Amino acid sequence: MAGQHDISAVKRQAIWRLTSEGETMSAVAERTGVSEQTLRQWIMSAGLDGSDRPRQSPPSGFVALAFTPLEASMMQREARQFYQQMVTRRSVREFSDKQIPASILEHALLAAGSAASGANMQPWHFVVVRDAAIKQQIRQAAEVEERELYATRASDEWLNALAPLGTDANKAFLQSAPALIAIFLKKATIDAEGQRRKTYYTSESVGIATGILITALHRAGLATLTHTPSPMKFLSQILERADHERPFLLLVVGYPAAGVLVPDIERLPLSEIATFV
Repeated sequence: MAGQHDISAVKRQAIWRLTSEGETMSAVAERTGVSEQTLRQWIMSAGLDGSDRPRQSPPSGFVALAFTPLEASMMQREARQFYQQMVTRRSVREFSDKQIPASILEHALLAAGSAASGANMQPWHFVVVRDAAIKQQIRQAAEVEERELYATRASDEWLNALAPLGTDANKAFLQSAPALIAIFLKKATIDAEGQRRKTYYTSESVGIATGILITALHRAGLATLTHTPSPMKFLSQILERADHERPFLLLVVGYPAAGVLVPDIERLPLSEIATFV
C-alpha cells in the first residue's frame, strides 16, 4: 500500500502532466493508475483549471460551480438506485398519527427551495399545518368543495377515471395525517419597501419545487398525497395568506397507516413516456 509520500509524488506528477505538459485526463489516468474523478479533484484543490495558471476570480455576481464529475459506472449506479427508490413511491390516503420530527420537514422544504425558477424569483411559499384545529377547518372546507365536485362539477368521464382509485368526498386524511403542507404560488413578490414585482413562469417553477419536495419526503421515509380540491380559495382564508399568493396544491404528509392498501396500478414503460431523437 503506497505511503503518503508516494501519493504526494504521484499527485505532483499528475498535476504537472495535466497542466504543464498538456496531456489529456485519460492519458494521465492510464499512466498513473489514478481515476479521472480523483485527478479532477486534485486539479481543483490545487487552484488550477487545467492550465498552468491559477484560476481567475469570477466576475462580480458569479461564483464557481460546485460540481464534482462522477465516473460513468458511478453515474449509472446512482441513476439506477434513484429510480429503484422512487418507483416505490405511492400516494397514500390512510396515515398513522405518528408525529414527524421537525428537522425532516425543514430539510425537505429547504430542498424544495433549491428548485429552478423563472428569473430566480422563487415564487413559492410553504405553510406547514400541524395544529389539529386548523387541520379540522381545512378538512371541513375541502369536503364542501369535494361533495360539490362529486355531485355536480365532475363529468362522468372524470368520475369513471377516479373510480378505480376508490376516492370519494370524505377526506379523513386531512385530519389524521400529522402534517399538511399548503403550497402557495406567488403571482408577485413584495420587498421590504412594499414594492411589488411580477414573477415569471410561476406554475412551472412551483411545480418543479413541489416535485422536489415530494421526492425529498419519500427519500426521508414518509408517504405523501397530493390533494387539489377545486376551488382552493378556502386555504388562503384559513391560513391568512396575502392576495398576491394563490393556493397551488395541498400536500398531505406522514407515515402510512399499518396495513394500508394502495390501488394496484402500473407505471408506463420508458417507450411510452420518452422519445430519443
